[in-house]
Amino acid sequence: MENVKSCLSSWRHVFKLDPDRELNDEMLDAICMSGSDAILVGGSSGVTYENTVDLLSRIRRYEIPCALEVSDLEAVVPGFDLYLIPMVLNTNDTRWLVGQHQQAIEQYGFMIPWDMLAAEGYIILNGESTAARVTGAEAGLNSREAAAYAQIADKLMRLPIIYVEYSGTFGDMELVQSIYRTVSQSQVFYGGGIDDVSKARQAARVSHTVVVGNVVYDNWAAALETVQAVKETPLS
Repeated sequence: MENVKSCLSSWRHVFKLDPDRELNDEMLDAICMSGSDAILVGGSSGVTYENTVDLLSRIRRYEIPCALEVSDLEAVVPGFDLYLIPMVLNTNDTRWLVGQHQQAIEQYGFMIPWDMLAAEGYIILNGESTAARVTGAEAGLNSREAAAYAQIADKLMRLPIIYVEYSGTFGDMELVQSIYRTVSQSQVFYGGGIDDVSKARQAARVSHTVVVGNVVYDNWAAALETVQAVKETPLS
């Protein structure tokens, strides 16, 4: 786990790529050569073994670290550098906290490369997102409520990652800052709505790792500009 945490601690900027969305070779080359610290492969729907294998094989032409966010057991593919395991903190449906994880370990525990896994404590804050609808997340949290979930992940569960997920919309940076300021050992990932340099800088001030996703497919030139913006912005 120390090696995993050491790897994660070097990630300031990450591109998240969805196997279920098209990305031509020119775009992928630009993303992988952009100076970003890692590629995170994952999506809320439409992720299959076949499209995950295809995307990984294309990314592997480059030296950039590549992690799989496991959302579907059928789409788990060997060959990634890390496997990130989401645990949704702000849901009343325990399937998304430990239930599906228990079933996965019961079936495949003998195959799991434990030294390559890192758990993510997800706090989902966009109630209109697919992730919120699928998991039943209670997304309407205020800063104190969100920070309390973060402290559970950081101090009680001691998870390596707290993922603040706004999924397609730019979030409340004061709320994200309240999470960042309350943690002591977890790494705060922020994802959601970063489609220009200004938003990238705002997120970089209040999170250890900024995840850039949808804009890759909507405006990949703008996506590339977020790399330097994040890396030149100090944490507040």
